[in-house]
Amino acid sequence: MTTETTIEINLPALKKNFSFIRSKLSPKTLMLGVVKACGYGSSSIEVSKLLESLGIDYFAVAYVNEGVELRKAGIKSPILVLHPQISNFKKAIEFNLEPSLYSNRVLKAFVDLSAQQGLENYPVHVKFNTGLNRLGFGHESSDQVAKKLCQERSLKVRSIFSHLAASEDLDEKTFTELQIENFEKASKKFALSYGEMPIRHLSNTSGVLNYPNANYEMVRCGIGLYGYDNTKENTALSPVVSLKTIISQIHDIKKGGSVGYNRAFFADKDKKIATLPLGHADGIDRKYGNGVGYVLIRDNIAPIVGNVCMDMIMVDVSNVSCEEGDEVVVFDSINSAQKLAEKANTISYELLTALSTRIKRKIVK
Repeated sequence: MTTETTIEINLPALKKNFSFIRSKLSPKTLMLGVVKACGYGSSSIEVSKLLESLGIDYFAVAYVNEGVELRKAGIKSPILVLHPQISNFKKAIEFNLEPSLYSNRVLKAFVDLSAQQGLENYPVHVKFNTGLNRLGFGHESSDQVAKKLCQERSLKVRSIFSHLAASEDLDEKTFTELQIENFEKASKKFALSYGEMPIRHLSNTSGVLNYPNANYEMVRCGIGLYGYDNTKENTALSPVVSLKTIISQIHDIKKGGSVGYNRAFFADKDKKIATLPLGHADGIDRKYGNGVGYVLIRDNIAPIVGNVCMDMIMVDVSNVSCEEGDEVVVFDSINSAQKLAEKANTISYELLTALSTRIKRKIVK
């Protein structure tokens, strides 16, 4: 029974999700697990340890410090840093992290540092922009990038990759297929100029499910490992993260009484209001207040009333038989983060990754 605000990390669910995604791939296809943002709000270390034991081939993080944390925790598998900053390149090399090179500026900086340190065949990854327009060399210039890289003995291109913009949206099938086509052309031109074909990866979770022809030699899976597939509730996937808390106090509010900052809620009749120990500092955004979001208490819905505070939210328990100290489910495998996120017109990613590191983590094995 929960006695304080707690994030439960269900490792059997993670294993199940890994096995499901793995079943969608050719035995020869490598699998990269994305564990950035504290493992999508869970624990990047605990998630990585389990995935490594299951035979994951690669990890990816957003920033160098995330990779350093994994190395210090004993993770041995190769780690791709998706958005490295030049100021952190020395630390990346120190901890054997493999940077994504996505522009001439970044490429030159890493080449210069590698030469200074006398490196040879240091593994790097090259990103091409095929339509997301976020990071990456233009896909039309892949042969030129390859020619630069094949002259650098200090570096070894481990993979080339791109990022699908809308693989979860079948209404954008034409655009996604164009991205796949552009990546196919870019990779062939790269290989011709570089002298060999590195590992290629393009598909994310929804790419694996919707475009199996684009799996190439490796796929990058993030949200699917944590139990979601971007578009709908997928019964083959199980949410890994649950957020639970307790009732700190219950107030009887008379008709006309207000609740919370700015008196955002007024009782239209006598009400019973419960205060819970979590708020926007824990990742429950203010947009969930004033009846938008809700929690479950003894399997009954209790809507959030008034404005979400920094460390507290208040919920209407007028129709719920409950007591102070009772467990409260914010989201779990049944009442998922996706369902709650949709109430605020957002996505499960945002809700999960906003979860504060100050919340206690409990590993469910």
